[in-house]
Amino acid sequence: MCHETDARPPLPPIRGGAIDASDEILISADGTLFAAHLARAASPGGPGIVLIPDVRGLHPFYEDLANRLAEAGVHAIALDLYARTAGPGHRGADFDYVPHVNQTARESIRADVATGVATLRAAEGGAAERVFVMGFCFGGRAAFAQAGEGQDIDGVIGFYGAPAGPGRANLPEPVASAAQYTCPVLGLFGGADPGIPPESVAAFDTALRDAGIEHRLMTYPGAPHSFFDRNAAEHADAAASAWREVLTFVGVSVP
Repeated sequence: MCHETDARPPLPPIRGGAIDASDEILISADGTLFAAHLARAASPGGPGIVLIPDVRGLHPFYEDLANRLAEAGVHAIALDLYARTAGPGHRGADFDYVPHVNQTARESIRADVATGVATLRAAEGGAAERVFVMGFCFGGRAAFAQAGEGQDIDGVIGFYGAPAGPGRANLPEPVASAAQYTCPVLGLFGGADPGIPPESVAAFDTALRDAGIEHRLMTYPGAPHSFFDRNAAEHADAAASAWREVLTFVGVSVP
């Protein structure tokens, strides 16, 4: 599993903006009804982020993160990827994701993300002028994949998404598919994450550089997998840095 059940995102460096948040049922590009949590920043326009959760699906962590992004001036929508096997409703923290995660497919992820992108670009989603896809762990790899899926996006952000090796949902291996990417990439990794060795990050860096893709890959020494957690006080500096990297990447000025 990615984050612990009681994990919550760290607070952003910019806070206090008014937000308008709501639970939604959206229609995917392939006609599937699925749940999402939408949080609009105080002012229309500006950046938006589509959030792809880890294996737990639309967990409260990601609903909270969408709200925090909106506080920082970024429209955000967190998606649930399991509607095709678990139904379209919103689920609690005790959701048993195991029977569903291995039934996800690359094509359905792409379809749901496309709907999330369109929602943020529409007036009711904040009329975002530029849209990014951000994911965590399983969702981090899925976010990287969207750079090569022909999405109407301005960049992708992956937190501890494995850039090499086998993965779920038939998602392409990032190091092998970087040549198909069409937008900038931000990757954020823990230096003490045993599942993502430095060699994998270095190989991803080389693949992106060879493909001519604008990118920034950050590794935080001593930080574990899932370091982006308000409860992990010992990794607060890494989390604060990651927040700044994300906001800078999407074009929000950070003091």
